[in-house]
Amino acid sequence: MKNILVLLGVILGIGVFAMGCGDSKKMKAAGITKENENIMNNKNVKEVYFAGGCFWGTEHFFQQVRGVVGTEVGYANGNTKNPTYEEVVSHTTGFAETVKVKYDPEQVDLKLLIGLYFKTIDPTSIDQQGNDRGNQYRTGIYSSDKETEAIVKAEVAKLAKNYNKPVVVETIPLKNFYKAEDYHQDYLDKNLGGYCHIEPGLFEMARNANPPKKETKYQKQDKKVLKEKLTSEQYKVTQENGTEMPFKNEYWDETREGIYVDITTGEPLFISTDKFESGCGWPSFSKPITKKLVEEKLDRTAGMTRVEVRSKTGDAHLGHVFNDGPEDKGGLRYCINSASLKFIPKAEMKEKGYGEYLSLLEKDKK
Repeated sequence: MKNILVLLGVILGIGVFAMGCGDSKKMKAAGITKENENIMNNKNVKEVYFAGGCFWGTEHFFQQVRGVVGTEVGYANGNTKNPTYEEVVSHTTGFAETVKVKYDPEQVDLKLLIGLYFKTIDPTSIDQQGNDRGNQYRTGIYSSDKETEAIVKAEVAKLAKNYNKPVVVETIPLKNFYKAEDYHQDYLDKNLGGYCHIEPGLFEMARNANPPKKETKYQKQDKKVLKEKLTSEQYKVTQENGTEMPFKNEYWDETREGIYVDITTGEPLFISTDKFESGCGWPSFSKPITKKLVEEKLDRTAGMTRVEVRSKTGDAHLGHVFNDGPEDKGGLRYCINSASLKFIPKAEMKEKGYGEYLSLLEKDKK
């Protein structure tokens, strides 16, 4: 079908229109770009070649994926040199319509790209995708290096287990690749609504398949940095599992409203409304702000069996948790070293970036 449409387009000088394949205007309005020059200059940019039926739609599909920094349509793994489109569709050259995909592995994983590609094809169909038939429409993932080839073979073998019929996607090295004629490049950008074998909704899926990772506000610090940043006691407690003296630490008798954060990262851990006087000489809390913030580990040191508490993000030793806390507060006692914490008074919470936690201080007053 595509062959006929191309011929009509050349003769009549008009764009080819068949099945709607997505709205390029919307895609560009959404800030989608085909190539990021800064990333392209990154020496870590890698390439892989996807043959997935008509290369117009396959190229447009991969252009939507964050982390793909360049695409080019062409003809791969044939037996002649510099083929023309007319020669390829004659079924005498052995070439497959293929998309060269350049991607930044720091932004998008090759396995994700392979998984997305499988959603655009019938991997059990031989020499046919959508309305297009012929050996130039066969499916394949071609690699230009051994590392990529190994990943491709393993991932395709894994995905093949989801199908009842044999998967016929080629997973072989790239033998050759020749760029297709200019009118084939970025075809669906230049021909709105142009023919495509890929279901339109898949373009939206591709745009959302690899969202940017949220920047982590709180991050684990290098021990060299902490050595300079912390006092000797803070470092000993948080990095060497030390324990400070009871009744002789900063927060054991702190009664002001506020929030207690990890001294190594600044991440909020405990709130004053969960603090209680336990008589042990260390700050005691009935629970952390959320269990997701801490990690609990069995501790058999010092001739005892206890449960150690560490901050999950900072991996700092905080103290231990015991089951002798107030029953009306859940029965637990998080016995925490002051040296592992930094107290932010209520009056300073908003100014220091903890304003969203102020509502927690009001929960016992309602």
